[in-house]
Amino acid sequence: MAKKPKIRGLSDILTYFRRNETPIFFVSPTAFNLLGVEKFVNRFFHINYFDSFDGQHPRVFVPEEKSHAEFESMEDVCNYMLMHKEVIDKIKKAGKGPAKLLFVMLDEKTEEICKDLDVDIALPSVALRKRLDSKIELTKLATKAGIDSAPNILGKADSFEELMKQAKKAKLGDDLVVQTPYGDSGRTTFFIKCEADYKKHAKDMKGEQLKIMKRINHMPGTMEVCVTRHGTLSGPIQTDITGFEEITPYKGGWCGNDVWPKIFNAKIRKELRNMASKLGDQMYKEGYKGVFCMDFLLDTDDGSVYLGEVNPRISGASPLTNLITSHYGGVPMFLFHLLEYLDVDYEIDLRRVQNRWNEYDFWSQLVLKQTEDKVKQLTHAPRSGVWSMDKYGSIKFDRADLDWTNVIDNDEAFYLRVYREGDFVYKGADLGIIVSRGRMQTEGRELRERAKQWTAAINAEFHGVEPTALPEIYEDPYRSKLF
Repeated sequence: MAKKPKIRGLSDILTYFRRNETPIFFVSPTAFNLLGVEKFVNRFFHINYFDSFDGQHPRVFVPEEKSHAEFESMEDVCNYMLMHKEVIDKIKKAGKGPAKLLFVMLDEKTEEICKDLDVDIALPSVALRKRLDSKIELTKLATKAGIDSAPNILGKADSFEELMKQAKKAKLGDDLVVQTPYGDSGRTTFFIKCEADYKKHAKDMKGEQLKIMKRINHMPGTMEVCVTRHGTLSGPIQTDITGFEEITPYKGGWCGNDVWPKIFNAKIRKELRNMASKLGDQMYKEGYKGVFCMDFLLDTDDGSVYLGEVNPRISGASPLTNLITSHYGGVPMFLFHLLEYLDVDYEIDLRRVQNRWNEYDFWSQLVLKQTEDKVKQLTHAPRSGVWSMDKYGSIKFDRADLDWTNVIDNDEAFYLRVYREGDFVYKGADLGIIVSRGRMQTEGRELRERAKQWTAAINAEFHGVEPTALPEIYEDPYRSKLF
């Protein structure tokens, strides 16, 4: 058998993916996380539960028949689709060799199904992801890599007195942030100043290993990082948009990101790149390869940078990362994830690739949740595509589009629909995503007026009625974390 030629340099990598014959599928409720990657990779497809594009996207496949028990997690959605005859047929007819499958969330059952289907999962194992997903294990890993976390102590506290005793011993003060090992930070991070605060969350903390932190004045942010055999790449620095009642019903809940080039001064940007590199290199030693999301905290009092947590997966930071790195640097960062899971030998100067991503414009995304505590069955929903806003804050559908980089200026935004006519929506349901040029948040972490206008205008496009019969479980947990 002839030896495969080694790929050398970025031009070879882009040519390789244009000619790719290995079918690659991103299986997820929507195409949100990796939308746009299909422009660079031949035979890259999205398999989705929600039909965001009304069947008009040539690389998005949504099974027509849907009959299933209530989902309890995002993993349930993916496992259902993997066992669906239409999906199985799509995968088997897609191309040469075993297909590569990608997910945001998966579990041991997913791994078993993929083994039975004779397809490969192009991600770290579930066991490794679970271990690195623990906020407790991550803190230990960061310490090993020489990375600072916000002042903290690890331990258990089954009473308020015990919690404050530990905090006092560690000189953390009496204004605390407490996290449990797993879960969405908007729901498993607790702010405790008094016994009443502790009692409010006691059932969630008792018996758990806790990360007990000093509360600092901070700006939260995130970076997507990609671990490769040649080293670690990091995407654009993003600030988190969290907890705004106009967008999410969850206090502290993530609801978007802003990206702008000079987000912090050069010193802080360099520190964050170094942190990402150290963490990525340490995770590679643990057996991890590919993308992960690194959350950080910038202490606004003294400028210190701390590691927050890690999401060892494709994440909500992925869309803006790939938009920026492809639109301005010519190559989406996710291609380097794929290279680690394809049978290809390659050489690349990562520093030169990283430098391509230093210059870009302002972009933002908002993830809209239903904030009303009502159950409705939709009779109308805004469609995916480019919308435009006039000077009075009114919007209209401008044009159908499949590519959010085609947004021209700040008066336009791309809306990616999740829910459509006939669907049930309720408090916390992910209605859709707005991607726009320009910023949605001020330096002082206040929601800009344009963000409020876009949120209100898109929400006004939804119309629904009180359902005559409720689904068995309408507080559907998986739909509160689609991304």
